[in-house]
Amino acid sequence: MSLLKKQDLTSEDLQLLSSEMSKKQKSSGTTWLLWFFLGAAGGHRFYLGKTGTAVGMLLTLGGLGIWTFIDLFLINSMVKQTNEQTENELLSEIRTIKQARANSEVAASLK
Repeated sequence: MSLLKKQDLTSEDLQLLSSEMSKKQKSSGTTWLLWFFLGAAGGHRFYLGKTGTAVGMLLTLGGLGIWTFIDLFLINSMVKQTNEQTENELLSEIRTIKQARANSEVAASLK
């Protein structure tokens, strides 16, 4: 699916996407370390931007450890999902910028 979304991008757009992704993507290693040391407090979920469930974990000490244990099996998919969402947001921003440039070029040619 991601390749289909990228097919109309120029090499400059792809470089911009890659650069921004390297800045914003979440690390599996960091997420695992946060789970290990701060799992019951939801540290890994705060890192991944899942603030609502992170607060829930914080208030219940990881569901008395049950929620923390379940996250052991969910972390990799949560990191992947977060990174895909970040990439989709960046693609949307790049398309918006491209459209704004095209609109300003059309407006300039009409003057």
